[in-house]
Amino acid sequence: MSAGSGSDAVVPDFPPAGLRAPSRQDVEGMMMRWMQPLVIDGEVHACPTCGLYRDWIVFCLRDDSVWLRCRAGHQVQEPRLDATWYNRNSGPVDRWHPTFEDGLRYLGH
Repeated sequence: MSAGSGSDAVVPDFPPAGLRAPSRQDVEGMMMRWMQPLVIDGEVHACPTCGLYRDWIVFCLRDDSVWLRCRAGHQVQEPRLDATWYNRNSGPVDRWHPTFEDGLRYLGH
């Protein structure tokens, strides 16, 4: 085979590294705001600590667990929800945050 035949040519990464979004394995988790009441198994879910039932932050962590945070700041894992539910209900990722607190501020909590 002659040199420059193309079989061993270097192909540049596409898209360039600066334009690629991190993969799920590169981040601790994802979060979204859920303003309306959260219905799980046909029942409106309320915070077990304070009773609030709307304006949640929903987290999907690297281990595929789903956590809920109410407006008052109480957090609890919700075993009836999983990464599949999160992916079905979340929109496209529009922003990356360097810290948990930055993400909460961006989402209004």
